[in-house]
Amino acid sequence: MPFPSRLERFGRVDSTQHIVREWLAEGTRGVCIAVADEQAAGRGRQDRAWTAPPGAALLVSAGFTPRGMPLRHAWRLAATVALAMMDAAEAVAGLRDETLWIKWPNDLTVDGPDGRLLKVAGVLGETQSEGHRVASAVIGIGVNVDWAAADFPSDLAPSMTSLREIAGGRPVDRETLLDGWLARLEPRLEALQNGSFDAGGWSRRQRTTGRRVEVDLGGRMVTGMAAGVDPESGALLLRTDGPPSQDSLLAIDSGEVIRCRIMELPRSTGAGSATA
Repeated sequence: MPFPSRLERFGRVDSTQHIVREWLAEGTRGVCIAVADEQAAGRGRQDRAWTAPPGAALLVSAGFTPRGMPLRHAWRLAATVALAMMDAAEAVAGLRDETLWIKWPNDLTVDGPDGRLLKVAGVLGETQSEGHRVASAVIGIGVNVDWAAADFPSDLAPSMTSLREIAGGRPVDRETLLDGWLARLEPRLEALQNGSFDAGGWSRRQRTTGRRVEVDLGGRMVTGMAAGVDPESGALLLRTDGPPSQDSLLAIDSGEVIRCRIMELPRSTGAGSATA
């Protein structure tokens, strides 16, 4: 089957997620890709609105019909999409390797000048199951590409950036980024289908690790030091606050999380609290 099995570009749509879900429901197999210039009803985690000016972001959703993937590993599809996109973005924007990082569970970020994490992209995954297997999945990713800082929304400007800004104001082409992402995604997906996941790369790219965080679990707040991620389940490993004799390592599944907030900047910055 060709890769991708279907790729279509759109101008303004409600949501590329909706388009790909419909393709899968109609029986499309393999990896199908919908790309849009603008979304009228784009959504992130917890149904939060996600908007960008026309042509400023790469707005893409990918549909998957993996063979025999255990449901417990469905999260690895979104992780693989993110890893391929970070590699492609660094190459296309002329950035150093490992300029981009993951803020668990679903943001792609860069280190800001004061140590705060600035959001470059967000990832959203949806899965349909058959028993204990993945029947299909839709992974959406929105990347701030050729978006000038002067045009950032005032309420989001302190916490976001774009590839254009990270690259020193140089224009970054969305089509080149799309091609670069697809070229890196295909071999990663082939490896994943054969049971090989880049757990090392995924763990190494976690910028949440080693920082104090506050996690909202929908009515219950948990704080502590992020100790890493579980390569089997995708869970955040959090060493919760408490007396030394009562400290415990808690595994938090991303599906439980309303918000994960970094509470402190790295000590090397000399700064105080953060809200990334």
